Parts: sequence; C-alpha cells; structure tokens
Amino acid sequence: MITVALSKGKLLAPTLERFKQAGYASDGLSAESRRLVFTCPDNETTLLIVRPSDVPTYVEYGAADAGVVGKDMLLEQDRDVCEPLDLKFGACRIVVAALRGQELHDRLSSKIRVATKYPNITERYFNQKGIAVEIIKLYGSIELAPVVGLAERIVDLVSTGRTLRAHDLVEVEVIAESTARLIVNRASLKMKHGGLTDLIARLRDGRSGNGGRTRSPRDQGQGG
Repeated sequence: MITVALSKGKLLAPTLERFKQAGYASDGLSAESRRLVFTCPDNETTLLIVRPSDVPTYVEYGAADAGVVGKDMLLEQDRDVCEPLDLKFGACRIVVAALRGQELHDRLSSKIRVATKYPNITERYFNQKGIAVEIIKLYGSIELAPVVGLAERIVDLVSTGRTLRAHDLVEVEVIAESTARLIVNRASLKMKHGGLTDLIARLRDGRSGNGGRTRSPRDQGQGG
C-alpha cells in the first residue's frame, strides 16, 4: 500500500483531477468532500488530505510515501525529500511587493520591515541582496501590512495579482516561481520502488494507459 498526502485548498481540485486521469479512483473522491482519507483499491493507494504546510512533514517522516505540494512550501521548509516531478499546474510566484509609489524607496541604512508567511525565503532573499530586514510573521491577509503601516514590504504568493492591485500594491521583484510538485520519501523510494515508479509515470503521463495498462517509464515519450 502506498500513501500519498495531498494539499488542501487551491491545489486539491486540480490534483484530484490529475489522479483520476491517472487511474486513481475512490468512492466519493472530491475536493468538496469533508473526508480526509480515501482508498483507491485498484491501485493499493491511500490518499490523505492535509494542510499544505504539513505535506512535506508527512513525507519526510514517512507517514506518507509521497505527496503533492506547492514549490513555495518546499523552498520555505527545505525538507529532506525527493522531488521527482513538476506537475505544472497551480502556477504562482513568490514576490516582494510594496505600496504603489514606495516600491523604489529602499532604506539601505536601516532595517526594512517585511511581513510574510515565508520567513525563511524572505530572510535568504534579503540576505543575498545585503539588505537588513525585520521579518514580521503573519498567517493571513499579508497584503494589509503595508496599508496599515505594519511593514514596508511584503513577501507573498501571487497568482493573478488582483489582490495586490486591490490594495494599491505593486510587485517589486519575483523571488521564485511555484507550481505543484510530487515529492517522495527517500526510504519509500527504495522499499516501494515499483509502486512509486508507477505513480510517477502515471502522473507524468496524465492517464492510466491504454486499456487500463500503465505505461512503463520505457514507453514514456513514444507517440501513437
């Protein structure tokens, strides 16, 4: 049995769609369901629905053999996991933003206050630029921090940018791009190599194969 931790929230619906296309079916499997555990008996796979920030922890410690999570979480947490596949959906970007008109006013002689839910990414970014920062950790509504004077900058995950524009914020710089990634526990990759290799191949291909037969990695990339 292979256990896969999936991220709640925006990534869940497209993740479940990809898994269904790959042949992982379970009764009641839906992003609207309140269930947290689904079994796919035809594939001997169990799907767990957990908070995105918890997915890398589940996988690193072996509570799940694999997981689907945004690259932003992997950059923030730096967990010891394998990352064999970019699923190429859920595209976002981690950006530095400021109030319009203040985006060029870096005060290099003193600390800049930065509000974010990504303190590690933020610290690395500003350290590399040689800018001293005071990081304020927030858990939501990051875009309000410059509006109320709590911070001069924010570092946040942005998709369309509509929320930034609604609060008169502009992007100063893109730190990193983020998409959904499949991650795998290192020990599981050795002990359950066949099952996880099959999972990776199915998700990469986006379907379960011809007539229900899973295509082997050797078949990948061949037309027809």
